[in-house]
Amino acid sequence: MLGSDRESGTKVRYRLTLVTGLLECLFFAGVVFGWASLVFVLKTDGYFSDHCVNETKANDTGCSAQDKQFSLVFTVASFMNNFLTLPNGFVFDHLGTMATRFLAIVLYTTGTLLVALCSKALAFLFFPALSFIAVGGILFLLTNIQVGNLFGTHRSTIITLYNGAFDSSSAIFLIIKVLYEKGISLRTSFLFLCACNVIHLLRTLFLMPKSHVPYPVPKNYKYGISCGKSASYNMEECETQQELNYFSDSNRKDRDSEPFETNDSSQMENLTKKGSSFKSCVLSWFFLWHLTWLSVMQLRHYLFIGTLNPMLHQLAKNDATLVSQYTNAFAFTQLSGILCAPWNGLLMDRHKRKALNPGETEKEADLRSSVLSLFLTSLQCLLFSVCASIPLLPLQYATFILQVLNRSFLYGGNAAFISIAFPAQHFGKMYGLVMSLSAVVSLLQYPCFALVEALEGNPFYVNLSLTILTLLTFIHPLNVFLHCRRLASQRGSTQRPWMPKTH
Repeated sequence: MLGSDRESGTKVRYRLTLVTGLLECLFFAGVVFGWASLVFVLKTDGYFSDHCVNETKANDTGCSAQDKQFSLVFTVASFMNNFLTLPNGFVFDHLGTMATRFLAIVLYTTGTLLVALCSKALAFLFFPALSFIAVGGILFLLTNIQVGNLFGTHRSTIITLYNGAFDSSSAIFLIIKVLYEKGISLRTSFLFLCACNVIHLLRTLFLMPKSHVPYPVPKNYKYGISCGKSASYNMEECETQQELNYFSDSNRKDRDSEPFETNDSSQMENLTKKGSSFKSCVLSWFFLWHLTWLSVMQLRHYLFIGTLNPMLHQLAKNDATLVSQYTNAFAFTQLSGILCAPWNGLLMDRHKRKALNPGETEKEADLRSSVLSLFLTSLQCLLFSVCASIPLLPLQYATFILQVLNRSFLYGGNAAFISIAFPAQHFGKMYGLVMSLSAVVSLLQYPCFALVEALEGNPFYVNLSLTILTLLTFIHPLNVFLHCRRLASQRGSTQRPWMPKTH
């Protein structure tokens, strides 16, 4: 009876961790991507208007120099958001969840406080402020991704759900915009966000582990400060034992199949062996094409978000009311990110309740299941880019929908694929590296914006170039598909010698 109560209490804690983590990602983690809504408020208050020659015009519809400053703020913040994920990934892997979340809380508190203290004369504070908020937010997401380990068969679904919540949190800046129009100042809103860091602190202490959530999770696994010091040590020992058991099983399978192995040993098996180094993972084709897949689509999204406000001004012929209407529509569509993302997770988890193919490992099945998700994400981005390239204002409603759908699939699929394709002990570093390198590529958004300005504000040729570049992303799902087919072919060749001869 006591054991049953204990198991019930553990499940309640798991669910509470899941729900609070979802709320954390939904209301705080990705707010910087609602930048278009905040820019509308900042233009009204005249931030960076000193860069404009015509003050009246600057306070009304903005000017090219002012737009450049806002674009640069977002470029720097989005770059820092991704680039610093690499050192943060090392912090997460080596120091654990609690230390990583303390760092996130400090950064997020500092960022929201800087915005609250910012004024027209101190507009430059937005550069560090938005960057701190971005990096703190991605750290909240990084530490919450492991919550999917608590729910085995729904692991990818929960990872993508959290990424969808991260995308939807960009609507928080829309709420701040609406509150501003109702008379609540920007300072009050950001002081409130700053005070909410107490919630993050309590969750770190009571509903998150000190180190990491192991996968698979042992029976009656416990975490949080209520477990005491000894529970934390037991958790670490258990995680180590889980890894040893996993690699022991992998090595046993390798020995059993050794007589029938071909010279073309599978990349997946190499990556999942205990001896797999971080370097071997980075030098794999999986990593190269996954990096290309993420970088190209992320650049497309960042350029769209960073230039949305001036694009709407151009298409709406500087009608401030119309621009506000479309800005609100864009922000509202971001809310649906949390509804779109789980569909990607369900695609990746669709095989979990089915029996594995003869000789197929669970990791191979996960990888095979990811092909459709990767392909659909590339297809969505292509359609989104085509719509964004057509200078027709009503069509932008469709662009908004495709953008949030694709963004939800992109980041959820990114985290889920890394957790599938590479060893668990390198997750933080691999996730951090792919985000950091993609951040370097995302810096191209600023010269792209400058090129649009050089073309007298006409973004058609830049959009066309990015649409063509998007075709590169289809190579990644094709590569994974061919890899899975090679694995199936190898399994068939190893099983054939055991088949009875027919006469």
